[in-house]
Amino acid sequence: PVINLIGANPLIVECKAVFTDPGATATDTCDTNVAVNVTGSVDTNTVGEYTLTYTATDASGNNADPVTRTVQVVDTTKPVITIIGPNPYSLECHSIYSDPGATATDTCQGNVTVTNNAGTAVNANEPGDYTVTFTATDANGNTATATRVVQVRDNLAPTVTIIGANPLTLQCGSTFNDPGATA
Repeated sequence: PVINLIGANPLIVECKAVFTDPGATATDTCDTNVAVNVTGSVDTNTVGEYTLTYTATDASGNNADPVTRTVQVVDTTKPVITIIGPNPYSLECHSIYSDPGATATDTCQGNVTVTNNAGTAVNANEPGDYTVTFTATDANGNTATATRVVQVRDNLAPTVTIIGANPLTLQCGSTFNDPGATA
């Protein structure tokens, strides 16, 4: 018999995807119903290259030349970053900024470490909008980014402090020298 693969060879499958072997058929000049057997397995949880081997034997005991299919399990999907806390994030000027952080999950790897530039990106002493960038890279080099906008604002009115007594007593006819105030 002659074995004919159904589908692509090599066959590329994304990590964690459901793999269904497209199979193979066998044709024979005398036997019209030749079964094809397959050996080998594919672990879609692990990136790598897997080999499936197809064999067939007709009713007369003639063996087909084995045919192999290469299945490549790949990870081309970026991690997904979830920002914790508000976005945009409001911060009063001259406050201390402590970023709530982010998490990342990857289809193939699971949890992935997230880094950010919050320590250098936000100037809490200067009103303005600042962008914190989060980055996550999985074990197969797929990188994702997400951003949070930190809005540094001066929303508090100044506090005025009067210098000297209040009320201030002044003798009639004397010169008034205002002691002033600070803010």
